[in-house]
Amino acid sequence: MKNQRLLKHLLTFIVSYSLVISEPSIMLSQAQTNNEQLRQAQSLIQQGQEQLNQGQALTALNLWQQATQIYRRLQNEQGIKGSLINQSIALQTLGLSPRACKVLLEGLKLNAASEICNTSSKQPTEVTKLLALFDKKTVSPVDLLVLQNLGNALRRLGKLTESEAVLNKTIMLSENQHNFNTSSTLLSLGNTKFYAYKFFKDKYLQVEEPTFRQQTVKLSQQKALEGIEIYQKIINRNNISSSVKLQSLLRKLSLLLDYSQWQTNTKSQNTSVTTEQQIQEEVNFLLKNSHLFEEVSINESIYAQLNFAKSLNQIPDKTLNSLAIKYGLASLRKANSINNKRLMSYSNGLLGELQPEKAHTYFSEALSIAQSIQAWDIAYQWQQQLGKLYQQQGKYQEATQYYKVAIQNFSKIRDNLSTTNLDLQFSFYEKVEPIYRDYIRLLLSSSHPQLDKVIQAYEQLQLAELENYLRCGKLEFIPINSIANLKNKPTIINIIDLGKSIEVIVRSPNQSLHHHSVNTKTIRTSIEYFLNTLQDQGLADTQKSVIIYHSQILYQGLIAPVKKHLPSSGTLVFTLDNSFQSMPMSLLHDGRDYLFKNYSITTALGSRIRPPKALVKEQLKALIAGLSQFSPSFNAQNAPPGLKPLPEVEKEVADVKQQTRASIKLLNEQFTSDNFQQELKTAKFPIVHVTTHGQFSSDPEQTVLLAWDKPINIRELDGWLKVQNNQDPIELLVLSACQTAKGNKRSTLGIAGVAAQAGARTTLASLWLVDAESTAMLIEQFYKGLNNNLSKAEALRQAQLGLLSHPQYQHPYYWAGFVLVGSWL
Repeated sequence: MKNQRLLKHLLTFIVSYSLVISEPSIMLSQAQTNNEQLRQAQSLIQQGQEQLNQGQALTALNLWQQATQIYRRLQNEQGIKGSLINQSIALQTLGLSPRACKVLLEGLKLNAASEICNTSSKQPTEVTKLLALFDKKTVSPVDLLVLQNLGNALRRLGKLTESEAVLNKTIMLSENQHNFNTSSTLLSLGNTKFYAYKFFKDKYLQVEEPTFRQQTVKLSQQKALEGIEIYQKIINRNNISSSVKLQSLLRKLSLLLDYSQWQTNTKSQNTSVTTEQQIQEEVNFLLKNSHLFEEVSINESIYAQLNFAKSLNQIPDKTLNSLAIKYGLASLRKANSINNKRLMSYSNGLLGELQPEKAHTYFSEALSIAQSIQAWDIAYQWQQQLGKLYQQQGKYQEATQYYKVAIQNFSKIRDNLSTTNLDLQFSFYEKVEPIYRDYIRLLLSSSHPQLDKVIQAYEQLQLAELENYLRCGKLEFIPINSIANLKNKPTIINIIDLGKSIEVIVRSPNQSLHHHSVNTKTIRTSIEYFLNTLQDQGLADTQKSVIIYHSQILYQGLIAPVKKHLPSSGTLVFTLDNSFQSMPMSLLHDGRDYLFKNYSITTALGSRIRPPKALVKEQLKALIAGLSQFSPSFNAQNAPPGLKPLPEVEKEVADVKQQTRASIKLLNEQFTSDNFQQELKTAKFPIVHVTTHGQFSSDPEQTVLLAWDKPINIRELDGWLKVQNNQDPIELLVLSACQTAKGNKRSTLGIAGVAAQAGARTTLASLWLVDAESTAMLIEQFYKGLNNNLSKAEALRQAQLGLLSHPQYQHPYYWAGFVLVGSWL
């Protein structure tokens, strides 16, 4: 609440509206054209401001659209641009940031550049081209306002690099405009730096690999310090409005508090004492200049008091905590006086946090108000808080119900995380994931846990995590148990890591549920050792007996207790929590045989997949791409280190082409990113087979496939492989010769991410870089199985059994690294 509401309702409105509306020289420069119509336009703008102040953004939008029409009739360019800025403010308040972005481009007469407003577009070069246009044209003060608001809109779209570029350009262009005050633009730039800091902070919590983590910590620190410096630069200025000064002070304090806590959590040695001193100085300055809270509009005053109270409460000082309550009560009185429901809900909710003894009353009132205006983006927060209160009181049913509806409401807003709520988008692992895990723990604490609800919450968590990983909208995956008319239903094994315990829940083919809980202490050491062994470059030289020893411990802890509920053969679908995603379940050993000896095995995120469909023999048409030689992409910054040419790629490409029909191959120099994209655009391929160096990482920026000219990032795949998906998804995506980044426990997240971007039903991928000859042999046998109408999972099992029976390839290094993610059919 602290940052996002101030950013959405306040920053754009106060910064843009005050500048646009309060400057008659801009908005009324052509008043002589038609005074009556201009007065009408002014009246509409004023009415729109009043409606926005009351939380009626849609009404404000309609009024400002009418004002725009009047200015168009009058051919008043500055009036048009000013009213379009106001429209963008209303649209952003409504959570429609892509539309707001396009409206602003319309104000700049750059409609053709609207691609930068699409959340699926990941090309920073688009904004570079757009900004280059301003080097050749004269820019007016109102153009600078439009550009500034475009920077704000891009920030809300999560396009922080682009936002920063636009705002820096605005500041540079304003150097030639002596009557343009850059303070508000600097404030926007500071806010973009703030959210860049939060982005990298959340990324640190997501990323597993030590090397990438170190890089992420440095970037988060850099953005935080840059943001603090910009806010201070604004504060030091003399000719700034009370609004800009107050916002800068509050944002700087909020960033300092967050950054100080972040330093403690990451055990950083940087300037912690200085940060504490700055926090105290900021608090003292705000307390001495409390008149600033009364020199701004009442809406802004309420938001400012709420944010100040929240900041004061984070400082361990009883006097400041009492002051926080004072500011919270003042904000509630003001919110009630203007009957602004959202602000009333926020004020009550904050007071619930500030006064634990009255928490239930305040949270209940905050929730009731939020529900009355269907504000699900804030309702879920109070439902979570009430759930915690009831849980502490031992009231299981009430607590469970509040957590349940909190997750339901969060699901309602999840589609728009990238456009309406940056605090959630960039705080997933701090704010969102704990709700799901606390709910799961609560459900399992019952003497008779409702396992179906546990599985449902676990599915929702894994899907939300994948969507957060990709920074995309809602993915259309369906629960496996909802699929009708399956002849041979699989057994689903959910493995959920809750810290102190690991929960194993089995859904049998007859839909019965069975549960076993494992004390983490008994297997945690084996989990860590097993993962480190599998990701070690010397895996091929590790004694097979050592690998089997730890795989047996895991089997005994996870599978043996539920073995009686498994069929003697068939398909097992594993849904694996973070700790297990880089472990091939086929490798688990019962003391006699590996698990895959009797079962076909696949992995799904939260037991959800794209609607499954068997790959029939006639569909074996493939686009085959391969890289066997050293290429320019090997030297790219985000390429895995220490790469060498893959000697057996040409044989693998030839074998796949022979096993499939009407296939096209792109080898070495032909396998450029452009050629690959073009082939996907011009033909429909049920199978896409890529044999090249690649890397799966918990960091999406480091999840790449190497083409000849450059690494193809997972974000770039969105729209490349999907171009053919207006009809059917890719049935099978094969990623051969890839590897999991060292230290990554979430490889399935990376594989599933590639599959989701590609729109693939099933992905076959390797977790480590396997011997070239054995890989070519396994791939050949896999396609032979498909030609014999075996399911994908069974074709992989038979290919792995073939390697296991080969005297030269019995070691798990050769066959265990291949995993199937998605549909098993």
